Amino acid sequence: MASSADMKGFYKQRKKNAGISKPSATKSKTSASFGSNTAQPPALIAHGSPDLQENHDANEQVLRQFDMNMMYGPCVGMKRMDRWNRAVKLGLNPPKDIYRLLTTVSNVSADSLWDARV
Repeated sequence: MASSADMKGFYKQRKKNAGISKPSATKSKTSASFGSNTAQPPALIAHGSPDLQENHDANEQVLRQFDMNMMYGPCVGMKRMDRWNRAVKLGLNPPKDIYRLLTTVSNVSADSLWDARV
């Protein structure tokens, strides 16, 4: 077994200022807040406007809930109707309201929530 003198020589420690020093307070902190002049990250912008400020009708909200529900499989890269049809073929029983919205209502988007964002 090695003596303690040998171990001290192996693990040399040099302490400066007797411990851990804190970073200097001269650094300026900048943070972007809602409505600031800083640029919005591209992940939060789709179709020319920030997602945080978009207003949607009730039909679009229902379709967005369908997009977010992973029970019917992934939706990235698929149209909503294609995803609904795939869920039917797999026996996942997607809501008939979604099919009705996609086929009868003209002002809803056929693209999923994640289209052109990922």
